[in-house]
Amino acid sequence: MLARLILTYPDAMRRLGVALIILVITLGLFQLGVSSHWLGYMLPSSAPWVTDNPLVSRLVSSLLIALILAANWTLLRVLPRRWQIIGVWIELFVLLMLFFYSFNLSFAFIAKKIGFLITQGVTTTLFISAISIAVATVIALAGAIAKLSRNGVIYGLATFYTSLFRGLPLLMQIYIIYLGLPQVGYVIGAIPAGILALSLCYGAYMTEIFRAGIESIDRGQSEAATALGLKPGQTMALVILPQAMRIIIPPTGNQFIAMLKDSSLVSVVGVWEIMYLARTQGQTEFRHIEMLITASMIYWLLSIGLEYTQSRIEERFGRFNVR
Repeated sequence: MLARLILTYPDAMRRLGVALIILVITLGLFQLGVSSHWLGYMLPSSAPWVTDNPLVSRLVSSLLIALILAANWTLLRVLPRRWQIIGVWIELFVLLMLFFYSFNLSFAFIAKKIGFLITQGVTTTLFISAISIAVATVIALAGAIAKLSRNGVIYGLATFYTSLFRGLPLLMQIYIIYLGLPQVGYVIGAIPAGILALSLCYGAYMTEIFRAGIESIDRGQSEAATALGLKPGQTMALVILPQAMRIIIPPTGNQFIAMLKDSSLVSVVGVWEIMYLARTQGQTEFRHIEMLITASMIYWLLSIGLEYTQSRIEERFGRFNVR
């Protein structure tokens, strides 16, 4: 008997661990007050002792959900890694859609408004984001080179710029540019003000990313390029930047995605982008949640597109990996 217990000890401990995990999940769901209304549809009418007792029904509901999660985990573990990822994405997406469905949404209203939200809102958002990304990239490259300069004046300008625009909230920058510039005689439109604010703000953050990427390249690369007769500009464009991109691209891609979402802040100055239209269109029939959920899904799809673009660019510059 003792030998049998020793031989089966690992399996017994594994089963005990699984049971403890299920117990912890059950108690956690019970404490969260998980809804038990769905039990009335699943259990037969001959089980009133469950459906009519709130505490028992909550406990049974929590236990069933914990068992479903455990079975789902067991099933996913036996799948290949690729299918594990696909399975997790599908399951979480379905849960997200069920969560939204529980809001009692008016899908007819969404269908009526989504066309205008895409043709006007998405177009404006992409226009603002694309120009802001391009301008911010140029600013970041110039700022990074300036922060690497030995000239005190240039270095001082770069550090002051990054400190100021990283230190102020983006919403405040939009207001200052849109409302402040007319005070000195320069009237600026809402869209140019939003583009300028996004470019200056994210250019400051990306300056540090570019600087770190450039500094990560061994100084011997620059010395070798100089020995071959390349000018400083050629060295930066042909030698340093291609190698630095493998470090610059991942955090820069995150900044681009954040900029896409932060473009919603320009709605405060009346720009007809996704967030502005979602808010105003929802007010027409007091269907705010429908428009907000629709806008959130559009932002998510746009972010997925940027993530895919980022991964392709990373693959492109991966061949410059320095060993």
